[in-house]
Amino acid sequence: MLSRRTLAASVAALALAPLLTACGGDSDAATTTTNRTKKVGNINIGPDQHRIRGKKVDKIAALLPEAIRERGTLRLGGSADASPPLGFFATDDKTRIGSELDIATLVADTLGLKVRQELVSWENLFVGLDSGKFDAVFSNVTVTEERKEKYDFATYRLDNIAFEAKKGTDWQVKGPKDVAGKTIAVSSGTNQEKILVDWSKQDEKAGLKPVTIKYFQKDTDYYLALQSGRIDGYLGPSPAVAYHVASAGQSRIAGTISGGGDLVQGKIAATTKKGSGLVDAYAAALNHVIEDGSYAKVLKRWGLSSEAVPESEVNPKGLPKP
Repeated sequence: MLSRRTLAASVAALALAPLLTACGGDSDAATTTTNRTKKVGNINIGPDQHRIRGKKVDKIAALLPEAIRERGTLRLGGSADASPPLGFFATDDKTRIGSELDIATLVADTLGLKVRQELVSWENLFVGLDSGKFDAVFSNVTVTEERKEKYDFATYRLDNIAFEAKKGTDWQVKGPKDVAGKTIAVSSGTNQEKILVDWSKQDEKAGLKPVTIKYFQKDTDYYLALQSGRIDGYLGPSPAVAYHVASAGQSRIAGTISGGGDLVQGKIAATTKKGSGLVDAYAAALNHVIEDGSYAKVLKRWGLSSEAVPESEVNPKGLPKP
């Protein structure tokens, strides 16, 4: 059997060609392999990434606490889950690649730091921030009012989420009534889960059936459940859903909404422990790479141009508390 890492890389290879049309590439381009480099169309999914890099800006680097400047590294927490195009393993089955690491690398370059990334489970990202083990998390974290009590945020991408349904079905999702009585999978502890729970409560108040929420340990488990008809849909980050739809060819996007629901446009942000003195440096670095165009190149590279932000905001309005 394929390992999860190898499976993720294989899915990535299948997915990239269809997605290139949306970001200016050639969807009919052939896959080419030369030693350690593998490309699908114009996108490299091999271990030799040739990332878009930045240069140190002394004025911005000076915003860092002295201890971190002297250390010279950005201790970065990342999710261990394979979620193309945000974070997954290259064709060598061991090198981590994806848009989140690329953006973090640009920030680190601007600050004159080297990235030291550790992959952990979702909940341990925050444990690592709380303990001081990580300086930052670049891992699809949505700004919420509750999280702002413990963490500081510098935004770098819009947060949109999508419903995935089996191909051939006509289910469309625009609001709470469209999920009434449906069985939907979602990852525990995520912003998507909160929105789905809130929508289910709204349905019950309106006299409709609640949502039956299912949780799976692995992405492959929900894929199988979707194809077998055990669930009606899956709600997850829009980039990952689009990636899977394109790669597998057995599902479709049934609807896309803001990660902040109806109340606020959700935003993804670099996350750090509150009061660490790091958030202003992250925001300044992000605004620098937005202005010089390297940020846009990274998003285009991974098919995420539609989720670009015009500027990095520090602790903007987030998803309301429960």
